[in-house]
Amino acid sequence: MLLREEDGFRLDPAAVPEDADLVVIGNPTNPTSVLHPAEAVVRLARPGRTLVVDEAFMDAVPGEPQALAGRTDVPGLVVLRSLTKTWGLAGLRIGYVLAGPETVAALERAQPLWPVSTPALTAAEACVAPAALAEATRAARQVAADRAHLLAGLAEFEEVRVVEAAEGPFVLVRMERADEVRLCLRGLGFAVRRGDTFPGLGPQWLRLAVRDRVTTGRFLQALDQALMLVTH
Repeated sequence: MLLREEDGFRLDPAAVPEDADLVVIGNPTNPTSVLHPAEAVVRLARPGRTLVVDEAFMDAVPGEPQALAGRTDVPGLVVLRSLTKTWGLAGLRIGYVLAGPETVAALERAQPLWPVSTPALTAAEACVAPAALAEATRAARQVAADRAHLLAGLAEFEEVRVVEAAEGPFVLVRMERADEVRLCLRGLGFAVRRGDTFPGLGPQWLRLAVRDRVTTGRFLQALDQALMLVTH
């Protein structure tokens, strides 16, 4: 099932077939940055169904109000968490799963030998230390402030339409000739993610990372220049 632009890319639990025995959803969803209400996600749970919720970007949401990590009252729930997004450690491929004992045991039987490297384990320990958790909390608040600054800047462009209610460390935007704009931005020193690599999106979509205000200011200037180059 693909979330629809006309619905604001918001989850409608009723759209999931009743006979689905496996449902996978990201929250916040990548690349839309939409944060779905926890109770809407819980409504997807059914006896005999496995409900996988990828919360890889949830630690970027201040307070994690819609998180399901730690819930034990949802049948078939499996929560996936990453330890690499906030810390920029994507190459280490480290994260963890929260699920019932039977599910964890089944996953353990299926996993390959030596699935996690020593550097990744060392990083995992560092990422869950008290000082790191406090720093991650501060970082989430900063991301929220920096995202608001980015959204305010994007609102000045008539050519750009932003997916509303972004809550993650990125925003999804739509514009005409976005593929050309992306190439212009690359020439100006800014790499943005193309949208047509995500199911359901076309070449008119771009995903923009949230950065600090100084970087965002330079990016908005580059975007203005790129739009002028493409449209004139």
